[in-house]
Amino acid sequence: MESVPVRCPVCRRDHAYITPVYPCPCGAPTAPHVQRGAPAEPITHRTWNDDWVTVRCTGCGRHDQWPHPELCCPCGTVLRIPVRPLTAHTPPPPGPSHIPLPRTASHPRPAFRPMTIRTARDAVGAAALYLSWLGYRQVVQARERPSSRIDIRAAGLVAQVDSLTTATVLRDVECLWLNALNASVAGVFFSLAGYAPDARQRADGLALPLFVMDLTGTPQPVNSPADELISTGA
Repeated sequence: MESVPVRCPVCRRDHAYITPVYPCPCGAPTAPHVQRGAPAEPITHRTWNDDWVTVRCTGCGRHDQWPHPELCCPCGTVLRIPVRPLTAHTPPPPGPSHIPLPRTASHPRPAFRPMTIRTARDAVGAAALYLSWLGYRQVVQARERPSSRIDIRAAGLVAQVDSLTTATVLRDVECLWLNALNASVAGVFFSLAGYAPDARQRADGLALPLFVMDLTGTPQPVNSPADELISTGA
């Protein structure tokens, strides 16, 4: 990506900013279009909506929400980099339908043996057991839940387990996706109470597998990316 000159309005320091590139679900590299010459604005307080920007993939035409470009100046000021808004005459294409893939694992998996869930810790253990059954290696559970809320890590994967009695909300799904994106790994979400409609819709757009678990400890897929993960395995 080409660098863009950015001046901090607080200390007047000049920077060469390069916009980070993220992979679209179609696989094409995607990045927000920075407004060259537009002044950067210091971030004095955050709102969830301001932290996201709509970006159109040049490969498939998909419109998606991506992290708004930011730059941290050595003077301590965090700057929000202006981006070019999408034009009104480029509506997003209809969302592609997901068709579960046939199982392509080299060896059929044995039947999954669940573990009964009685506590929140049991829910994490059941999810870890399920990920191992899917074929993920080096599955490790966090002893204490970190601030990132990542409960399970494995080779090429991070997972979150929501053991609350209320439906998982949109922000939780997006936070997991961002954690996975920053670590360049896949993400999987497990929930005991299901998902809010907007959370499920967002996960579909991000190709993030969602599972629900009952107290028997048996995860069930609730979207097409989860169906595909079961079919193909890790």
